Amino acid sequence: MESKSVEQKQGPKLFYTETYGCQMNLNDSERLAGQLRTIGYEGTENADQADLILINTCCVRESAEKKIHGRIGEMKRRKLVNPNIIIGVVGCMAQKDKDKILKKFPHVNLVMGTHNIHQLVELVAQIEKSREPVLAVWDQAERLAPDVPTVRKGQISAWVPIMYGCNNFCTYCIVPYVRGRERSRPLDDIVAEVRQLGIDGFKEITLLGQNVNSYGKDSESQPDFADLLQAIDKIDTIARIRYMTSHPRDINDKVIETIKNSKKICEHFHLPVQSGNDEILERMNRGYTTAYYRQLVAKIREAIPNASLTTDLIVGFPGESEEHVIETLEFIKNIRYDAAYTFLYSQRSGTPAAKYPDQVPLPTKKARLNQLMDIQNEISLEINKKLVGNILEVLVEGPSKNDENKLMGRTRTNKIVLWEKTGTEKIGELVNIQIDTAQTWVLKGRLI
Repeated sequence: MESKSVEQKQGPKLFYTETYGCQMNLNDSERLAGQLRTIGYEGTENADQADLILINTCCVRESAEKKIHGRIGEMKRRKLVNPNIIIGVVGCMAQKDKDKILKKFPHVNLVMGTHNIHQLVELVAQIEKSREPVLAVWDQAERLAPDVPTVRKGQISAWVPIMYGCNNFCTYCIVPYVRGRERSRPLDDIVAEVRQLGIDGFKEITLLGQNVNSYGKDSESQPDFADLLQAIDKIDTIARIRYMTSHPRDINDKVIETIKNSKKICEHFHLPVQSGNDEILERMNRGYTTAYYRQLVAKIREAIPNASLTTDLIVGFPGESEEHVIETLEFIKNIRYDAAYTFLYSQRSGTPAAKYPDQVPLPTKKARLNQLMDIQNEISLEINKKLVGNILEVLVEGPSKNDENKLMGRTRTNKIVLWEKTGTEKIGELVNIQIDTAQTWVLKGRLI
């Protein structure tokens, strides 16, 4: 097959991005796209048409990492077809593995770490000029990276990073090693970005950070997370404010009061507990006890009775016994989460827990996961059934994935709602839906 060159190609240069992992990675890809637009590249959904391919990687789980390795390997055939194509591996796995990627995959042109995202334009220019592979991975960001242009994927909701990095070092998690120490963006920059998003037509923003409750703690003069929420709540160009993720240890009374007294901050608390047993929480280095967590939930429910509460749970952490599992099951029955996102523990090399000797066998982990999910699904359904007959404010997000005659949206408490399209609704509009039926993960109703 005849190769093409970037110089001979008619029309704009095209880039293609594949993103793995969390919302922070998705936002990083939006920032990568924004930078490429400034030097004449346009996005494409077809990798075969691309002059530049970026694989934005995740390394939280080794299973995901193996999948990404396979995908990078597949890119070699594109290099054979088009020797001038630029192939880049960026993000968390690039941060962790650095020059190993270039050694294993010689067809890769760029390896760029999490601290170097803002350098993409100059790195691409360097590769286009020299055609030599480039490794750009700082071990640690000495300061906050400058803001760069962003191309948003959606039109209704947008992510806004408020800080980068994590200082918690949970024993199962690789994130602090690849994202670095916590660094907070200036409050004025965040407020300006949110205001502009509202002007551009976005209705809802989600503040992003590995631990948003730590916002401002890296500087004595910096406002804290509650101050930031108060400032954003005053912005009149947006309708809703969400945030993720909260660490239970760091949420305080000031944040709860701020949300209680706000107009736009959604009444949804996502508080990852990870385990309902104190011994396991200590081994995870989570920094709180189940008693503390219960008190925190009680405070939230007293202040904001209609708030929804969701969590993350890890099943099969090293050393977890049947007694620990029973305690966790009793814990979730007591707390009664609206939903729980449950994960099988998987060893992540480079973290302390991966070396713990008392690993739980996979079949045991799967059995425990099913046990937990059965109980949580019952609770979720019971909570949702109590909403039948209620009229809820819903943000119209678009057609249902499974039925184009139905629309889908979310309540302030982050419940997914489906209803028959009437033709009067507009995407991005706030509407009132009367709930007629409830399922474990979905509410169904009709437009009022």
